[in-house]
Amino acid sequence: MHDFASKLPNTATSIFTYMSRLALQHEAINLSQGFPDFDCSPRLIALVEQYLHAGHNQYAPMAGVRALREQISMKVAATLGVTYDVETEITVTAGATQALFTVIAALIRPGDEVILFEPAYDAYAPAVQVFGGIPKPVTLYASDFEIDWDAVTALLTPRTRLVVINSPNNPTARTMTDTDYRQLIRIIRDTDCYVLSDEVYEHIVYEEAKHHSAAQYEALRRRTFVVASFGKLYHTTGWKVGYCLAPMELTNEFRKVHQFNVFSVNTPIQYALADFMMDAEEYLRLSRFFQKKRDFLITALRETGFRPLPCHGTYFLVADYSAISDLPERIFCEILTKQYGVATIPIAAFYHQEINQHLIRICFAKRELTLQQAAARLKSVSPF
Repeated sequence: MHDFASKLPNTATSIFTYMSRLALQHEAINLSQGFPDFDCSPRLIALVEQYLHAGHNQYAPMAGVRALREQISMKVAATLGVTYDVETEITVTAGATQALFTVIAALIRPGDEVILFEPAYDAYAPAVQVFGGIPKPVTLYASDFEIDWDAVTALLTPRTRLVVINSPNNPTARTMTDTDYRQLIRIIRDTDCYVLSDEVYEHIVYEEAKHHSAAQYEALRRRTFVVASFGKLYHTTGWKVGYCLAPMELTNEFRKVHQFNVFSVNTPIQYALADFMMDAEEYLRLSRFFQKKRDFLITALRETGFRPLPCHGTYFLVADYSAISDLPERIFCEILTKQYGVATIPIAAFYHQEINQHLIRICFAKRELTLQQAAARLKSVSPF
């Protein structure tokens, strides 16, 4: 038996898999993993079936079906006021996580440093480490999770290759402001650093706020990869289709890796998405759709010991349980699942070193009945 040196020796099964499994074992309502419990549009299902029967069942072009890339380009132009070339600057991917991984694979060499903002989506740091990079986390704290840009400046070195940003942010539900973007521009202006902007929740922002994208800033756009997701857009997380926007020279490098990773993405679904995107209202109404669910949950939590934190975007809500328990977050979530039948995610799991701020992340991308049942169970939680 040969010795096998793991590239990720400290990485275990993700907290999302663990909590979902625990929810199943204890028949708990699963508000942990970020996926809807309602179906997508029947019209979208019909379109997929149409293209299956039309014979679109072989490899798609490596960059993606042109009709879908055209619709992506038009959506970005209409919503962000930015133009990306259909042929050279848009790539369809097997979900957003594959796009994130591919960007990091294309850029990071051993010893390169990557600035992350924690709490962070758990896919970032392991991808950096797989390619010999060094994650350099900037720690953000509740309740506002504001970015300390002086701390970011202090982390910059000649080895800094990439800054990863995520807005609207999972798990904090915070959105980056115009001031944040201008600070980022100021800090990296005279560096060779690139930006990876994870914007999968771009159409889920609240109080009629406008989503700010890194693509809207000329000083950032020329050095930025923007990643988005159809799973979040159309309630189809299981289809694993996303895309990456980047200037031509960056897209060239991205596609060098992409072609030897997945090569191309599910063909009939791409054609179906292209047709479905022609109705912009399907994604423009997402904010209103999810804001009703967010507001329902916030109102319900007022009758519990949980205190909701500000939620500006995504379909996640962070709640403070310090009035209920002083237990560490992971243990609290396990008890909540086993004894009260509601599964959530500890915010501590989104830091490289767990910090107990008495916070949990709740996914409200659920049917109203699911949220009602979960709220009733949370109302029964007494201090322990």
